Amino acid sequence: MAEMLLLATAQHVQVTSEALVVDLADGRTISAPLAWYPRLWHGKPEERQNWRLIGKGEGIHWPDLDEDISLESILLGKPSQESQHSLKRWLDLRAAAAPNVP
Repeated sequence: MAEMLLLATAQHVQVTSEALVVDLADGRTISAPLAWYPRLWHGKPEERQNWRLIGKGEGIHWPDLDEDISLESILLGKPSQESQHSLKRWLDLRAAAAPNVP
């Protein structure tokens, strides 16, 4: 199975309001629930769309959200392993950086 995962590479990524959708170089399309990735879930649409492939298509990076997701974890059905403490700290930093709107 590990060899099959090594052969899979991402070509394109789309983040909808409900899912992370990845088109693979071999023609397959895979998806995972957005709820599995809290930083994507909490991200603004424009932040979700600002992604780049890393490691020759072995992963995806969202610079605005400080998020990296490996293709292997998506293929294996593994949701984010970020701790609640880390996520809360990240959310607090985002809230503090957001401009106050009356």
